[in-house]
Amino acid sequence: MADITAADIRKLRELTGAGMSDVKKALVDNDGDFEKAKSWLREKGKAQVAKRATRSAANGLVESYLHRTDPQLPPTLGVLVELRCETDFVAKTDDFKQLARDLAQHIAAADPLYVTADQIPNEVLEAERKIYEAAAREEGKPEQAIAKIVDGRVNGYIKLSVLLDQPWVKDGKVTIRVMLDQAGASLGEKIEVGRFSRFNIRQA
Repeated sequence: MADITAADIRKLRELTGAGMSDVKKALVDNDGDFEKAKSWLREKGKAQVAKRATRSAANGLVESYLHRTDPQLPPTLGVLVELRCETDFVAKTDDFKQLARDLAQHIAAADPLYVTADQIPNEVLEAERKIYEAAAREEGKPEQAIAKIVDGRVNGYIKLSVLLDQPWVKDGKVTIRVMLDQAGASLGEKIEVGRFSRFNIRQA
């Protein structure tokens, strides 16, 4: 059996966001092989996410964030976000509170419009599609390629507008959806965003 150190466990936990016991088991079961352990945790995480999806996230908290461009002036941007979990116990933990703060700061920076893609009204997507189609024709794109180009640009609009599909501002390698899934795996509960509001005083 491979010699598993505390440093190995800590490193894999940082890479995957998985719980301590799961990380240790992954390394032991895979003879200390990091790549195999990561794959094992990834598959376990997917199964846990699917299992948690049917649970009710009836607890949580509302986090706020105020942004000041000048410390001498009042804030000009604010965020309220509702982050939900299964139990009051988890909602009171420092990790969950920090997650909510990170999420509020992300919303302030990334300016999403919706939590999930299915919240985008059809008329909004159709309007975007028409704009991209007109732009593609204006750019002289081949007729047979326009539909594919438009689909790609619509998907790009969704990724920019939907909170769960946005790259996390603190780690562009993962989306907010993945970040929440990793947090849920670490905390052992279903975690979801209920709603959010972003307020911005625009200068004239």
